[in-house]
Amino acid sequence: MTVPIDRRRLHDIALRLFREFGYDTVSVAQIAEAAGVSRMTFFRHFSSKESVLVEDMFDPAIALAVAAQPASAHPLERVVGGFLAALSEPEAARELSSPQFRDRIQLVAATPSLRGAVWASSAATEQAIREALVSSGASADQARAAAGAVMGAATAILLGWAAEPEPSHVAMALAGGLQSLLGSAR
Repeated sequence: MTVPIDRRRLHDIALRLFREFGYDTVSVAQIAEAAGVSRMTFFRHFSSKESVLVEDMFDPAIALAVAAQPASAHPLERVVGGFLAALSEPEAARELSSPQFRDRIQLVAATPSLRGAVWASSAATEQAIREALVSSGASADQARAAAGAVMGAATAILLGWAAEPEPSHVAMALAGGLQSLLGSAR
């Protein structure tokens, strides 16, 4: 029997199963069964099993925040400023401070089979950032370099943060790490 379920509850059930049994051994059918829903219901909420862990709710907000930065600023400054502005929004701050966020990043870091999905998610965010920069006058090469540098740095910071035994707040780790990139932009 299929029961109504919200996305967050389904997400939490999947995370619990991934932590308990390992990402690679848990199937979508097992997640759906544990949640008391059909596989089709799972796919109404998530496009794939990988998306439970790598789907980035921040992509549109980051691109909009980059576009809102002064066009006269160096592209790298715009991306860092926009990235940090997007992450300071209340919804993003709640997500970043949730235990589920750290669980997701730890699972991603510990699961080699997710590297392709992480790359695809990062590539989508980079594309959105590039488009925001180019639409306001940055060259394609500048936009590509700034978006790639920030996404690469953010990924490295997040994976390192997840491995720390007693991590700092993730927003502080991201802010410190990303701002260190700006020495070359000034």
